Amino acid sequence: MIESSFLPEVVSSGGFRLFFCTDMYSFSTCWNSHRHTDGLEMLKEIRDLGFEFAELSHGIRLSLVPGIMQAVKTGVIRISSLHNFCPLPLGCNHANPNVFKFSSTNIRERDNAYKHTVKTIELADQLDAELIVLHMGEINMRNYTDKLIDLLEAGKQDSAKYQKLCQAAELKREKKKSKQCDLAYDMLERISEQSTLRGIRLGIEIRESLEEIPIDTDWDFFFQRFDNPNICYWHDIGHAQIKENLGFIHHRLHLESLSSRLAGFHLHDVQFPARDHRAPGKGMIDFEGLKHLVKPEHIKVFELSPSLKPDTAREGIAHLKSIWGED
Repeated sequence: MIESSFLPEVVSSGGFRLFFCTDMYSFSTCWNSHRHTDGLEMLKEIRDLGFEFAELSHGIRLSLVPGIMQAVKTGVIRISSLHNFCPLPLGCNHANPNVFKFSSTNIRERDNAYKHTVKTIELADQLDAELIVLHMGEINMRNYTDKLIDLLEAGKQDSAKYQKLCQAAELKREKKKSKQCDLAYDMLERISEQSTLRGIRLGIEIRESLEEIPIDTDWDFFFQRFDNPNICYWHDIGHAQIKENLGFIHHRLHLESLSSRLAGFHLHDVQFPARDHRAPGKGMIDFEGLKHLVKPEHIKVFELSPSLKPDTAREGIAHLKSIWGED
């Protein structure tokens, strides 16, 4: 464990750790982990952007962990959250949050998903992080999302072909969802037992693909089943915008409907129809229209593309803060 004199000040709420500070902005290592061989230097770069907190994303190689521990121990930065799987499973050379799916019908894959998620929980515990962002897996069906995006890019969203494909996607996922959803939800129950023991919350992320779990029409049912405050909603603002562009949700209304379970955000922008992880202000997201749903207790994580230059990242950070506030 990290020496207590260097720990972020935390308070307990219902058995779960919460940072004593509010209005937390954080910055994801998805932007820079690939460029570093030393975790300390990786986190110093994020600190130099003006952040007291970082999220450890799903591209953290095991070799980066000693430097990360040192950065937290010496007070360089605090860790707000981790994105599963963190650290990367051995054999993975690049970020791959879906390498092991909770929903897989292959028992060995599910066992690996469980084992590596527990490792993420253990690392979060060592770093006194508050939350882990999770992907839940996918329904075993044809990939409709990419085909729909291709039609959007061709300007054919009003075509009969587009509408027919949307209807087919909805019918197919309703027909085939039961088995994969049951497997994923059973896995989440097992994982929740482990995270609850350590006082760490789990943020279930909205995904951009129509085939991923939970599907858009199931969120109410999902949170009726999982009424444990350990399990929260994680709003990836770009993924939700892509879902709106596809015509499957209304971004603001969707977020409003889940606001009571909302733990935080992944922040980035989207260039129509689905080019996400752009700097805020470089796309189409109405950040002003979502501002009223942002609360002091929410974790707000900038999750920007590794392709963005530091100056572009700074511009995006400043743009978002000019709307949502500096703190």
